[in-house]
Amino acid sequence: MLKWLIMSYNLPSEPSRLRVGTWRSLKKLGAVNIHQSLWLLPFNDENYSALSTVASNISENHGEVLLMQTIAMEESYEKAMISRFNKAREIEYEEIIDKCNDYFAEINKELERKNFTFAEAEENEEELEKLLSWFEKVKLRDVFFSPLREATEKKLEECRKCFEDFSSKTFENEKNDPPPEIKIFKD
Repeated sequence: MLKWLIMSYNLPSEPSRLRVGTWRSLKKLGAVNIHQSLWLLPFNDENYSALSTVASNISENHGEVLLMQTIAMEESYEKAMISRFNKAREIEYEEIIDKCNDYFAEINKELERKNFTFAEAEENEEELEKLLSWFEKVKLRDVFFSPLREATEKKLEECRKCFEDFSSKTFENEKNDPPPEIKIFKD
């Protein structure tokens, strides 16, 4: 049986930024909300340290917090907890896949317009880097290897290929299209 960390907390209703900040911190860690203000993470030293930091922040802001270690009493409960983690990661992977599809649509639009400029290639490269960075963050939270991880990796590889093709076309276009002649004006 796996060991788990459970955090339960209560924060004052105002200012709301404290509740939002706590929620964001827990989501970034990959914690799963199992009931209102009751969060779950697999136990390891890194997760314990991170949750301890969140707990300290809650206490410093006049909140109440409990941080506990537990195990599931039956295998079926453990499977249910793992399933919640995988579902949370699937939602994140689905969002990345959707953004990959938007990326393909944007590049196809530029291909149709024949907009083979360095500026456009640079913009597409930045978007690709954002997708790859986002995937790495989700992958770190994906401790139970969600079934959508592999499909997301394949979609991102398609994005890389799409970008490489667009960059090659842009390079060829600029190589074959010499810059305009520069006229020098004299007084």
